[in-house]
Amino acid sequence: MGSPGYPLNQERGFFLLKMLSLKSVAVLLGIVLNCIAVVASEGSVSDLKQEETPSPAVASPLFKPAPRSLSLNLLSFPEDVEMSDYCHQLLQIFGERYVSAVTCLVPAARPVLVCQKCYPSFRSLVDTYANISSDQGVAGNESCRDSLIRSDRLMLVYMLYSSLDNIWTKSDCDNCLTEGLHSLTNDTLNFIALHNQTISCFELNRQNHSELCINCNDTYKRLNDLYSRMEKNHTLCIDIEDAMNVTRRMWSKVFSCSFPLEETVPVIAVSSFMLFLPIIFYLSSFLHSEQKKRKLIHPKRAQSQSSLMNIQDKQS
Repeated sequence: MGSPGYPLNQERGFFLLKMLSLKSVAVLLGIVLNCIAVVASEGSVSDLKQEETPSPAVASPLFKPAPRSLSLNLLSFPEDVEMSDYCHQLLQIFGERYVSAVTCLVPAARPVLVCQKCYPSFRSLVDTYANISSDQGVAGNESCRDSLIRSDRLMLVYMLYSSLDNIWTKSDCDNCLTEGLHSLTNDTLNFIALHNQTISCFELNRQNHSELCINCNDTYKRLNDLYSRMEKNHTLCIDIEDAMNVTRRMWSKVFSCSFPLEETVPVIAVSSFMLFLPIIFYLSSFLHSEQKKRKLIHPKRAQSQSSLMNIQDKQS
């Protein structure tokens, strides 16, 4: 009985040894993994703590510093073979005067004071661009047109100048300035002075609108007449147009004022005459056509009666 069971017990022993070895390996593997996890968790916690600590260089929590990146720019020659020192200086002057013009235009957008405030800076920009775009140079200097304007497809200097020149043209600022953009015209100065008087009158009588309509009527009427005359003579610019539009809205909508009745009677009379003018025209044309018809009918009747009398005389 003992000998037959010996191989079986031996196999069981080998099987138990294998199971024990596998368990020991699994235990060792688990211990190693736990150690690695602990080390990693400690490193992540330290990283989080470092990230949570605010940097003293950041001034405001709303803005975060931009990530650092390596910049790669195109290298240029130490001396541009296509541009001289004079053209470099001219380009720098153009940039300074362009910035000055833009800096003036932004605060002059509301209320609109483009022509009054910015004509000195724009005149300087125009003079500088004239030097750049000249094909023969100015005052004996060389021409920088090819090197500054025509050297590339974009023509950036030309585009920058055209953008401001387009604003100036649409504003009709030349209508309010003398030739050469040296000063404001007399009509413009008179309008500014009369407009300031009107606004001052509005401010003094703002508390009582009925008194404002009476006390400021003469000043407002003279301002309105001057504007109408300048509009007829084509001497208006955006500054005057915007100022007059605001003044008219204040007069009619804010203060509910209007011109007296005796001033509106001629306007009503002329409007009524123009309204009835087509009716008078059609009525006169109708009566004239009836008279022509009568003149054409009478000769025919007389001719027929005379021919009938001649026939009767022949028969008799």
